[in-house]
Amino acid sequence: MTHPYETPYIPPPYPYDLLDELRGLAQERFGSVIDCSIGAPVDPPTPAVVAALSTSNLERGYPPSVGTLEYRQAAAGWLDRVANVDIDPATQIGAVVGSKEFVALTPHFLRMRRPDRDTILYPEVAYPSYEQGAIFSGCRAVPVAVDEKWRIDLDAIDPADASRALCLWVNSPGNPAGGIDDLEAAAAWGRANNVLVLSDECYIEFTWDGPRRSILQNGVDGVLAVHSLSKRSNFAGARAGFYAGDPEVVHYLKEVRKHGGLIIPGPVQAAAIVAFGDQTHVEVQRDVYLQRLEIGLKLLRAAGATVEMPGGGFYLWAQAPDHDSWALARTLADRCGVIVSPGEFYGDRTDYVRFAAVQPTADLHLALERMHN
Repeated sequence: MTHPYETPYIPPPYPYDLLDELRGLAQERFGSVIDCSIGAPVDPPTPAVVAALSTSNLERGYPPSVGTLEYRQAAAGWLDRVANVDIDPATQIGAVVGSKEFVALTPHFLRMRRPDRDTILYPEVAYPSYEQGAIFSGCRAVPVAVDEKWRIDLDAIDPADASRALCLWVNSPGNPAGGIDDLEAAAAWGRANNVLVLSDECYIEFTWDGPRRSILQNGVDGVLAVHSLSKRSNFAGARAGFYAGDPEVVHYLKEVRKHGGLIIPGPVQAAAIVAFGDQTHVEVQRDVYLQRLEIGLKLLRAAGATVEMPGGGFYLWAQAPDHDSWALARTLADRCGVIVSPGEFYGDRTDYVRFAAVQPTADLHLALERMHN
């Protein structure tokens, strides 16, 4: 087997850059683009959060990499309210500069901690950064099968891969398909196989099928959950989140990350404290995304796709007519100015597209009108 660093690593094209041609087509046809390819919030954060960001007076010094105690207390309080999880903010939480950097960098840090292991396990239909994080760390990226409801199939993990695994990623509610994993089973599998389970829960507030779930509801030994304010509070541009769980692993990551200068800016931490403390704006946003998902269902079905409401998240995972995702993506750009992501961005699924229900509701209604004309 060729070592990944025997030849220079050339990163693949950033997936969403591959959609520039379709964006140009929509722009030429309609004079604007309704970009539903990326899950980037467009709605404003609550005014109190913006006010805290601009008036914190924390621009000058270096805030702690792990997050101020107030930041970690706010995160712990929020987690307790939404998921009934009791976490010690002093020893079981650390701050992250948005959850994506945690996904991409943590395998590298774990490899330094356990150099005898070289495998990263992650769902086969998933956010691409799980695979990229494995590559960045010089590890084997091994996808794990998902079932018909887009849930990770733990029974499909080869014992030989489990014996080499640094970590198993789970993502629930899942991106792109909205599956709701059995997090209790994932935690148990990790403990039985001595594999750290990393649970990406950034869509927890947008759980439609049942209550909000966290892997931490099943204890903290051998597990970490990662959360973000990007989706919950329309705060993606600020880059703020946290990881929580096993105190030994949290301590290790805190020490490594502070040496790397991974720090949430002080004003952002102050604003995040306000965001964690307010649930009203999240409930409003939940209703907005539900409305947009319903419009998206009608839009995609009008284009001939087969699609159902997800268990969680604000994406629709739609099977393309004739199983040709790029053809459906082109149809949507040409007929109504909507840009979606082909399924190959999220694994070996050339028959699906992902629709992000993030654009203004009025724009989605306009797209639906265009599709019916």
